[in-house]
Amino acid sequence: MQPREAIILAGGFGTRLSHIVSDVPKPMAPVCGRPFLCYILDRLVCQQFTHIVLSTGHMHEKIEDYFGNEYNGIKISYARETTPLGTGGGMLFALQKCTTDNIVVLNGDTLFDIDFNSLIEFHQKHNPDLTMVLRNVENVSRYGEVCVDDQHRVISFREKDASQGAGLINGGIYVVKKSLFDGFQQGQRFSFETDILQSQYQQRTFRAYVANNYFIDIGIPEDYHRAQNEFESLK
Repeated sequence: MQPREAIILAGGFGTRLSHIVSDVPKPMAPVCGRPFLCYILDRLVCQQFTHIVLSTGHMHEKIEDYFGNEYNGIKISYARETTPLGTGGGMLFALQKCTTDNIVVLNGDTLFDIDFNSLIEFHQKHNPDLTMVLRNVENVSRYGEVCVDDQHRVISFREKDASQGAGLINGGIYVVKKSLFDGFQQGQRFSFETDILQSQYQQRTFRAYVANNYFIDIGIPEDYHRAQNEFESLK
């Protein structure tokens, strides 16, 4: 089997959680006695991933000291930003640690309990530049909305608060081709959401993989507290 690699973006400052969790980076926020990041890694272990690159920055040593170079049989590498590169620059930097051409990318503060085997099969079948994992929610206003056509192609993005009601949101998981970043330079600071997703979906092929599995984003205190109650069943 081809090596299965993933990048986890774990370098954010966690500003909205700082008054609750201030001594560790947001992905290390404790949930039911374990760092949030452990729950993400557990799912990658179960689904045959062989190599994880943790994209770190703020309080990177907290992550590196905890996980070291291996987690339950998965090799761990680090792409440590010395200056903030943004989500896009951080991804590009981390990609240099990967050996395969199609890599799964996840946000370190979001747990979306999907079937990665099915996602990767979908990406291989359609062979787009990017596959985005989307989720149906009852109200898209907090997240922004992603619109797709009947061929699972991404056709537009709507900003937060620009639309209301049920719809599809970005679940924070992608499968990307390395070539998606052609034209950007190592060390360049840029936003994956603004400079790639919202700027290039009309020129490139972006496919939507829709899943309705368990989803939580601990970026706000309300959902961080909710995770404490719900994660007992996810251990």
